[in-house]
Amino acid sequence: MTTLTDAVFAEALRQKPGFLVVKFYANWCPDCRRVEAAYRQFPERFPGLAFAELNTDENQGTARLYDVRGIPSFLVFEGGRLVDRLYSRDAKSVAQVEGFVSSFAPSGKAS
Repeated sequence: MTTLTDAVFAEALRQKPGFLVVKFYANWCPDCRRVEAAYRQFPERFPGLAFAELNTDENQGTARLYDVRGIPSFLVFEGGRLVDRLYSRDAKSVAQVEGFVSSFAPSGKAS
Protein backbone atom coordinates (compact mmCIF):
# COMPACT_ATOMS: atom_id res chain seq x y z
CA MET A 1 0.00 0.00 0.00
CA THR A 2 1.48 3.31 -1.05
CA THR A 3 1.01 6.33 1.21
CA LEU A 4 0.70 9.51 -0.83
CA THR A 5 1.23 13.15 0.12
CA ASP A 6 0.57 16.46 -1.59
CA ALA A 7 4.26 16.56 -2.56
CA VAL A 8 4.29 13.25 -4.43
CA PHE A 9 0.69 12.83 -5.63
CA ALA A 10 1.10 14.11 -9.19
CA GLU A 11 4.26 12.08 -9.73
CA ALA A 12 2.62 8.95 -8.37
CA LEU A 13 -0.20 9.36 -10.89
CA ARG A 14 2.30 9.67 -13.76
CA GLN A 15 4.07 6.48 -12.69
CA LYS A 16 0.94 4.29 -12.70
CA PRO A 17 -0.13 3.36 -16.24
CA GLY A 18 -3.13 1.23 -15.18
CA PHE A 19 -5.81 1.77 -12.59
CA LEU A 20 -4.79 3.36 -9.31
CA VAL A 21 -7.37 3.39 -6.49
CA VAL A 22 -6.71 6.07 -3.87
CA LYS A 23 -8.46 6.10 -0.51
CA PHE A 24 -8.85 9.59 0.96
CA TYR A 25 -9.21 9.26 4.72
CA ALA A 26 -8.52 10.72 8.17
CA ASN A 27 -7.43 8.88 11.29
CA TRP A 28 -10.37 10.16 13.38
CA CYS A 29 -13.03 9.01 10.85
CA PRO A 30 -15.14 6.02 12.03
CA ASP A 31 -16.23 5.05 8.49
CA CYS A 32 -12.58 5.14 7.37
CA ARG A 33 -11.62 2.79 10.18
CA ARG A 34 -14.54 0.48 9.32
CA VAL A 35 -13.17 -0.21 5.82
CA GLU A 36 -9.44 0.06 6.62
CA ALA A 37 -8.64 -3.62 7.25
CA ALA A 38 -10.41 -4.78 4.09
CA TYR A 39 -8.78 -2.05 2.00
CA ARG A 40 -5.34 -3.17 3.18
CA GLN A 41 -6.10 -6.63 1.74
CA PHE A 42 -7.20 -5.30 -1.65
CA PRO A 43 -3.71 -5.40 -3.26
CA GLU A 44 -3.70 -9.19 -2.76
CA ARG A 45 -7.35 -9.62 -3.69
CA PHE A 46 -7.20 -7.39 -6.78
CA PRO A 47 -3.69 -7.94 -8.16
CA GLY A 48 -4.43 -6.11 -11.43
CA LEU A 49 -4.93 -2.81 -9.59
CA ALA A 50 -2.64 -0.45 -7.71
CA PHE A 51 -3.71 0.97 -4.36
CA ALA A 52 -2.73 4.02 -2.34
CA GLU A 53 -4.06 6.20 0.43
CA LEU A 54 -3.88 9.87 1.32
CA ASN A 55 -4.58 11.39 4.74
CA THR A 56 -6.76 14.43 4.06
CA ASP A 57 -5.90 16.13 7.37
CA GLU A 58 -2.23 16.13 6.45
CA ASN A 59 -2.67 16.72 2.69
CA GLN A 60 -5.46 19.21 2.25
CA GLY A 61 -4.16 20.54 -1.07
CA THR A 62 -4.74 17.30 -2.95
CA ALA A 63 -8.11 16.78 -1.26
CA ARG A 64 -9.17 20.27 -2.39
CA LEU A 65 -7.81 19.74 -5.91
CA TYR A 66 -10.01 16.67 -6.35
CA ASP A 67 -12.97 18.17 -4.47
CA VAL A 68 -12.95 15.51 -1.75
CA ARG A 69 -15.54 16.80 0.71
CA GLY A 70 -16.32 13.64 2.66
CA ILE A 71 -14.30 10.69 3.82
CA PRO A 72 -13.65 7.99 3.11
CA SER A 73 -13.74 8.71 -0.60
CA PHE A 74 -12.17 6.47 -3.21
CA LEU A 75 -10.86 7.96 -6.43
CA VAL A 76 -9.78 5.86 -9.40
CA PHE A 77 -7.17 7.11 -11.82
CA GLU A 78 -6.07 5.57 -15.10
CA GLY A 79 -2.92 6.82 -16.75
CA GLY A 80 -2.92 9.81 -14.40
CA ARG A 81 -6.50 10.84 -15.23
CA LEU A 82 -9.42 10.69 -12.79
CA VAL A 83 -11.94 8.22 -14.20
CA ASP A 84 -14.34 7.53 -11.33
CA ARG A 85 -15.00 8.07 -7.64
CA LEU A 86 -16.92 6.52 -4.80
CA TYR A 87 -18.28 9.32 -2.66
CA SER A 88 -18.21 8.97 1.11
CA ARG A 89 -21.99 8.66 1.28
CA ASP A 90 -21.65 5.41 -0.70
CA ALA A 91 -18.51 4.12 1.10
CA LYS A 92 -19.94 3.27 4.51
CA SER A 93 -19.39 -0.49 4.33
CA VAL A 94 -16.77 -2.93 3.12
CA ALA A 95 -19.32 -4.38 0.67
CA GLN A 96 -19.88 -0.98 -0.96
CA VAL A 97 -16.16 -0.31 -1.33
CA GLU A 98 -15.42 -3.83 -2.55
CA GLY A 99 -18.19 -3.64 -5.14
CA PHE A 100 -16.84 -0.37 -6.47
CA VAL A 101 -13.22 -1.55 -6.60
CA SER A 102 -14.08 -4.90 -8.16
CA SER A 103 -15.61 -3.13 -11.17
CA PHE A 104 -12.09 -2.05 -12.16
CA ALA A 105 -10.40 -5.42 -11.64
CA PRO A 106 -9.41 -7.18 -14.87
CA SER A 107 -11.70 -10.13 -14.09
CA GLY A 108 -14.39 -7.86 -12.62
CA LYS A 109 -14.24 -9.55 -9.23
CA ALA A 110 -11.94 -10.31 -6.34
CA SER A 111 -9.50 -13.22 -6.50
